[in-house]
Amino acid sequence: MTRGLAIFFVLLCTTMAACGSARRGEPIAGPIVLTTETARHGQVVFMRNCYQCHPGGEAGLGPAINNKPLPQFLIRYQIRHGFGAMPAFTEDQLSSTDLTALLEYLQALRRHG
Repeated sequence: MTRGLAIFFVLLCTTMAACGSARRGEPIAGPIVLTTETARHGQVVFMRNCYQCHPGGEAGLGPAINNKPLPQFLIRYQIRHGFGAMPAFTEDQLSSTDLTALLEYLQALRRHG
């Protein structure tokens, strides 16, 4: 009984954490200013590969990604291996340099919102 309750509690917390913030429209802080060339390149990579499902980092066809404080290694894993409806992006489709730039852009997007 206790083990079942613990599993239920973990699942409940995980589900609640995945909900994130409901407000992800126009940023209060104004337009995002990218200070590094890597982040600017990451924005280009995002627009080319991610924007169609995650417009502006918000929920669209895919869930919002600009309010999920996952560690970079988990985001990298999800991009490389896919998850649910999200396709995997292989090294041929998205180079390591592009992936690193994308992760830097996503960090900037999260800090900005």
